[in-house]
This record gives sequence, structure tokens and C-alpha cells, in this order.
Amino acid sequence: MLKISHSLPLMVLFLVGTFLVKAQNAETLRFNSSGEYKILQLTDIHINLDEGIRVEGIETAGKVIDIEKPDLVVLTGDIATDGNPASTYDAFEKLFEEKKLPWVVTFGNHDSSADMKRKEVAAYLARLKNCLNVKEDDTDGENNFAMPVYGKDNEQKALLYFMDSQEYSTLKPLVGGWGWFTHNQVEWYRQKAAELKKEHNGKVLPALAFFHIPLPEYYAAWSNKKIKAIGTRKEKECAPEINTGMFAAMLECGDVMGTFVGHDHYNDYIGVHYGIALAYGRTTKYGKGRKHPLPGGRVIVLKEGQRGFTTWIREVTGKKLQESQYPESFLPKNE
Repeated sequence: MLKISHSLPLMVLFLVGTFLVKAQNAETLRFNSSGEYKILQLTDIHINLDEGIRVEGIETAGKVIDIEKPDLVVLTGDIATDGNPASTYDAFEKLFEEKKLPWVVTFGNHDSSADMKRKEVAAYLARLKNCLNVKEDDTDGENNFAMPVYGKDNEQKALLYFMDSQEYSTLKPLVGGWGWFTHNQVEWYRQKAAELKKEHNGKVLPALAFFHIPLPEYYAAWSNKKIKAIGTRKEKECAPEINTGMFAAMLECGDVMGTFVGHDHYNDYIGVHYGIALAYGRTTKYGKGRKHPLPGGRVIVLKEGQRGFTTWIREVTGKKLQESQYPESFLPKNE
């Protein structure tokens, strides 16, 4: 039994309690009796609950959840972008409590624009019962962690990475634009992948990665002439100007099958670059004009014991779009 001295600071007690709760929650991520694990990605909702801005995003999320009945919901950034983010996240926690679902948030560039600092939002999320957010080790950013998905034999069968893709360039005015993964984060990923490979006697678990800002390699996936991307591209990829090598690290480590981002509201495609699927979610907010897609989410279904997944877009209307299978739908035409 764990014994805790009353002389320990309250913060230590909080951290210990959080660790135990998160460890217990992590074990709830497991393939169902049919050998499937379904993830719903929602993104770029831009809610200000206190001022009534885009509050329909929570209802939209609920409708898509009811259609798909996922095992996990991942919010890939730009969620509570103004006002008091605690109100918005409390509303999401209430929704996920009602649906009996665990959820995760990866921060976008706008998630520090509200009344709470990024670190404060991370600490707030860590206290919510159904939210699985934690911060592993001394990594840059506020939500870099990995979670296994267990099989029916209680062994780890797949892995999910969640990462903070930062905010804006830290080299202005020389370099403008969006933020990028720091070398600290790239090294964290490499070490995590190596540790897990060692734990599994040299076997690499099939993995997915979720974050907000697309990697610079996304345009290469869209423009791949041998393997056509599936979905739509209605705006230029807003990737960082600096490439710190996260994609190269994933390629070398060999575990990540696909990455799933938001950020660009008019893009929802999935393509491949050197065998890794690079995908956008579907924005979960209503927009203006014909260019903006209907809100919804991206669904990803893992299969136990297989290195692959099925994915599609689900609109709030119930319409299912762009279903594909990785890797089958993305093999070169001459194969």
C-alpha cells in the first residue's frame, strides 16, 4: 500500500494522485471484443462559452459521438480560444461524462489566446475526471505523452502519441509563421519509441500521433503523384517554416503509421509520404461561405494485431465521406 507522509507538500500529493488516476485510466484504453478501437478526432472548434461564441460546437461534437460511438475522443487544438477556457472544458467534461468516454486535448496555436496561460490550461485539464491529459518527463510544450491500447490478453497492442506542436515562431522577425516541434520534443519521441521497442523485445507497436499544426511534409503527401491523396485541399498547408525533423524521426523509429492534425480549416485530406499517412481532421465548427466544409470529425479505427487502420470523415448531418484503409488505399499504382 502506498504511504504518503503528511509532511509532503500539497502539490506532491496532487501529482501522486493525478499519476495514479491517469495510470488507471490508461488501462481502460483497450480493443473491444471485436478487436477494434475507434478514435474520433474533433478539431478547431474555437469556442468562447462565456460570450456565446460557437457554442454549437459542443452540440456538434455530441451528435457525431452519437453516430459513431467511439472509444476515445481527441480534440486536436484551437478548442477554447477566447474568454475563460475552464468554462468550455467543463462543458466538454460534462458531455464526455454523459457519454462515458475518455478524451484528450492537444493544444493548438490559439489555445493560449484565452484568459488562462497554456500551462494553467494543462493543469486544469489534468484534474478533470475523464480527460487523460498528462505531461511526461521534462518536455517542451504542455501535453506530450503516449498511451498504449491493450488487447484482450492484457498486452499492449498499439500506441497513441499526443504532442504539443507549439504556437508561433520563436525566431521573429527573422522567421515568421507557426511554431514547430523543438529538438527536445523530437528527442523525447525518439527515446519513448526506443524504450517501448525494448520493452517489446525489439517489436515495434503500430502507432498513431495526434497534434495540431501540420508537419512541413504534408504538402508532399498531397502532391504525391504515385499515390493520390483522398479528401480535399482548399488552402495552402500552414506548416512551420522550420523543419526540426519530427517526420524523419518517425520514419526512422518505424512505429508511427499516421499523424492527425487540424489547424487548416479547409483541408481534410489524407495522403502518404514515404509510407506514413499524413491526415487532417474535419473542422468541428460551422464556417461562413461555400468554401468552408460542413462540421464533423475524422474517425480512425485500429484493428488488434494489425499494422493498419480504417478512416473516414463523418459530417454532423450523418453523411460518411472519404473512407479509406491504410495501407491498402495508399499503395503505388504499379503494386
